[in-house]
This record gives sequence, structure tokens and C-alpha cells, in this order.
Amino acid sequence: MHPRPQLTREQWQDLCGDWEFAHDDEDTGLLAGWWRGDEPFDRVITVPFPPESSASGVHDPAPHPIVWYRRTFTAPAGERLLLHFGAVDYRARVWVNGTEVAAHVGGHAPFQVDITHALAAGEQILVVRAEDRVDDLTQPRGKQYWEPTPDVIWYHRTTGIWQPVWLEPVPATHLAELTWFPSAATNSVTVRAGIAGRADDLSLRVRLTTGDRVLADDRYRVDGPELTRTITLPRGDFRWSPGDPRLIDAELSLVRGGETVDETRSYFGLRDVGVKDGRFILNGERMFLRLVLAQGYWPSSHLAAPSEDALRREVELIRELGFNGVRVHQKVEDPRFLYWCDRLGLVMWGEMANAYEYSVNGVARFTAEWLEVVRRDVSHPCVVTWVPVNESWGTPALWADPRQRHFLESVYHLTHAVDGTRPVISNDGWEMATSDIWTVHDYSPSAEDLTSRYGTAKAVEAALGRDWPGVRRVHLGDPVRGDQPLMVTEFGGLSYTPEAGERWFGYRTVANAEDLLAAYERLVTALVGSDQVAGYCYTQLTDTEQEVNGLLTESREPKVDPAEIRRINTLPAASVPTERLAQLVEQARQRSRGE
Repeated sequence: MHPRPQLTREQWQDLCGDWEFAHDDEDTGLLAGWWRGDEPFDRVITVPFPPESSASGVHDPAPHPIVWYRRTFTAPAGERLLLHFGAVDYRARVWVNGTEVAAHVGGHAPFQVDITHALAAGEQILVVRAEDRVDDLTQPRGKQYWEPTPDVIWYHRTTGIWQPVWLEPVPATHLAELTWFPSAATNSVTVRAGIAGRADDLSLRVRLTTGDRVLADDRYRVDGPELTRTITLPRGDFRWSPGDPRLIDAELSLVRGGETVDETRSYFGLRDVGVKDGRFILNGERMFLRLVLAQGYWPSSHLAAPSEDALRREVELIRELGFNGVRVHQKVEDPRFLYWCDRLGLVMWGEMANAYEYSVNGVARFTAEWLEVVRRDVSHPCVVTWVPVNESWGTPALWADPRQRHFLESVYHLTHAVDGTRPVISNDGWEMATSDIWTVHDYSPSAEDLTSRYGTAKAVEAALGRDWPGVRRVHLGDPVRGDQPLMVTEFGGLSYTPEAGERWFGYRTVANAEDLLAAYERLVTALVGSDQVAGYCYTQLTDTEQEVNGLLTESREPKVDPAEIRRINTLPAASVPTERLAQLVEQARQRSRGE
């Protein structure tokens, strides 16, 4: 599968697999000229698995602040050659044949570089240096622990290359960037194309199809490095939703003098998302969000998925459990996961990995990387909400430090400046100021407590203000609600009673699978039974290291009957009365068919 599903070309070369590898704990590699590629490294690693993982073949979880990679490749034919990295944690420098071609900061965002000028005759030598400092807590790291052994809610580190590396031969003039802004309300889509190379006598052809039907076949003159056009679609229902994930395929060609100079493929989903009257809105209709928190972490490969199939299977499992969405927590997930959310029908909250301490340099690094993440994922229809910060991570003194509050609000506004089509949550869980959705993290073990806090408008007002469901105040100011929906975006965290001597973490312990199912049903029923609650996110999908509060084990085996979890997750929500009507209609249809 193409590592960048929304801008593909037929010709690309996968560079994953065995690379030479070395630790550089004393930071001597630069002075010793390791970037020249003269001497072999002493280890072999399987890319893109991090060296801390067993899948990498290195399997060394000890902190190593600097690592080096090296491999050779044969350059494919083409006018220009682009080298792509899905993600390298955290600071990366790249050399080709001894020439430095790229430097990038940010462990979750992709980067690419034109390496044509550095190519030589015959075999090419590619060297990568990655620096990932354990002691820098202002570095966005998400759930990666700075201590040697995973504990509580933190896991093994993911150092260096952990998403695909690949080559792409392109023409001198080519499509460099592509963004889709669909509108179901106007039955149209705005395409923004970035062009690299000469723009003279150039035009862009856009052909949109669904199945065998051609929806548009237009051609636009290119006057510079960026082209933006709005395409109106013919009459028909082409809308994307989790229940009906229709995708519109796109073929894009750059044409000069009647000759095609570049051809690419893409897709988008026609849908609108927003908030209104305290509800989440999809395509003009109220939608109750039933999300599950997922860490995107596997025992053998950590943050890197063990295979392409594992990414698809993760989406399938979430759907089989009856959830209509996922919040991938403190991680920017592989684009191929987003592709399967688009294709199979699952909404997703786009979240950033956070730091733990505040600093001016940290603000600059976070902002730059977050913008790269938003630009990467903005065209995916599955992404319906942006979550730049979680639980004040990286801004631990919001209540006392005006700088941190300004930073939080600036990220909210900056995200809207880049993408005005989705809600933005400024700080998921608590200490919100400006936010399009008010989100609460409430790990109360009692369904009665959830009902007492969120069952009425008066109770919600108290919970958002003077009463704190979590460890901090939910709202920093005077919580006057407008259109913002209220969602309980972390709750549950149910785990089994641990075995003697077992290291574990859960927010509430139950004795067995039957008790887990019963407790889950009580908690979910309390939330869907409130007309004040517009959605929930259960913690969590799978066990992860010592955090054993998943509905599935770390090997993705269900702890309870998935059909029962699905039944509970599809209970009608009081805040969306049409769900109950739809359920009654479906039951009547089943009776008429004798089911």
C-alpha cells in the first residue's frame, strides 16, 4: 500500500527493511564522519521499527540519545528524486553520498527532500542520524516514558525511524502538495494544488469519479506555484459518513502543450462537520459520538504498526465493537490508518503528542510540528476534530501562568487559521478556555455519579465550574455555554484484578469478564441517557504494557463478547432523539423479514 494514500504515483520505491545501525551514546559520530558512509555500522535494524522494539531486531529499550542508520539503494529513473520519511523521532539529519540533504525537527510529522543534486553514479549511500533526548521534557513525546521502565500510563520510547521511508521519482514539474476542502452543504469541493517546477504554459486537469460515474473533468490554467479552484458536483447524494463511507476518487494531471508531464491519484470524502446547539453535527444532522481511546501501540513494534494489515484490522476491530469513532491518543497515526478510517467508515480525532514541561523553545517546536501534522491530515474525511493539547500536558501551570494560557489559546486560533472546517478542542479533559467542544475526563467508578454530574443542565454547569470531576477545574473562566457540545472524552478504564506480583494500571478493578461487561453497560447507559451529553470516549481499546484497562488484550483478543459491547455502544442517545426512532424503524424491518 502506498505510504501516502491521498497523493499517489505508480512509481515509488520502498526503503523499509534491513539497514545498518549504530548507537552513538558519546556523540562522536559527527566528528568521526559517520555521515560519509566509509565504515559499516555494528548492528542491523529492520526499518521502520524503533530500536527499542523486538520487531526491529535490536530490541534495546535502554536510553540511547543518538542513533545512526545507513543503507544503499539504486536510484530509480526520473528527472527528480524525492526521499520521504513518514516520521523520525526526534531530530533528524540526512546525508546522501556524503552530502547533507535534510534536517528536520519533530518526531511525529513527515518530511521529504529532493536529493537529485546529491546522486552519484551507481549505488547510492543513505545515512540518517536521529537524536532523541530522554531528559528533554519540553520535547513533544506523548506516552513515551523518560524513565527506563514503563510505568502507570507511559510506555517504551520510540527512537529514530518509526514510519515508512521511500523514494519517489518525479518530473521536474510536478504536483508537490494537494489539499481537499469539501462542502456537502454546497455539493462542492475546493482543491488546492502546490506545484513544483516551471508553471509556464501549464494546466491542471482534475477528473473526479465515483464508481463508473464521472462527476467532473475540468482543466485549469496554472499561473504560479499554487492553484485553488472550487468544483461543483452534479446532483446526487455523494456524502461521506461512518454508516455510508462513500469516497470520491480523483485523477490529477499536469499538462503542458498537450503533453501530460505528471499524473497522480487521490480521493476525498464529501462531508461537513461542526457544532450547533450543544450537539456535534455531521452533514447537517446531529450525531452522537461513540469513541474509544486507542494508543496505537503494539507489544512487538511499539508506536510503529507491525504490518499494513494491522492498521486495517485495528479499524475493523473498533467498528466491530460498535464504536463510530476513535481518538488515537498522544500520537499522530500512520496515514494508512487514516485511509482505512476513510474507507471503512470511522471518525477520528486528530491529536498531537505533547510535552510535559513548558518553555519558549518548546512552544516554537510544538507549533511548527503541529502545523505540519494539520497540513498532512487536513484532507482526510475521517478527521472531524483537532486536539492539539491533552490535560494541560506541556502547560502544567495554566491556572497561574498567563503565558501558558496565551499559548493554549493561540494554538486554538492558529489551527482554525489553517483549517476552518473542523471543531478544535484547545485542551482536552480540563482547564479549557476557548474551545469548540467542552470535554471532561471523569473516571468515576459509579454510574450514579455520572448521572448526578451530567444528567441536567444545572448539574453540568456545576461540574464545569465549581465542582471538579477530575484533578483540575474543567473551565478556566466563567463557563457560559454557547453552541459547544459537552462530551465525556475519557471514562471507564476498567481492568481485571491483577495476578500476584503483576505490574498493572487501571482506573477501576473488576473481578472478571462478566463484571467488566456489567460495569461498562452501567457507565455507558448513564452517559447516553443524558440529554446534556453529546458523545463519549471510553478508555481504552487495548491493554498497553502495564496499562491493562482495554476491552481487548494487547494481542487484540476480546476480553468480553464483542457483540455485547456493540449492543451497548449502539444504545440510542437521549441527546439525539432520532436515534431511537431509527432503532424502532430497523426493528420493524427485521420483524417484517422474519428475523
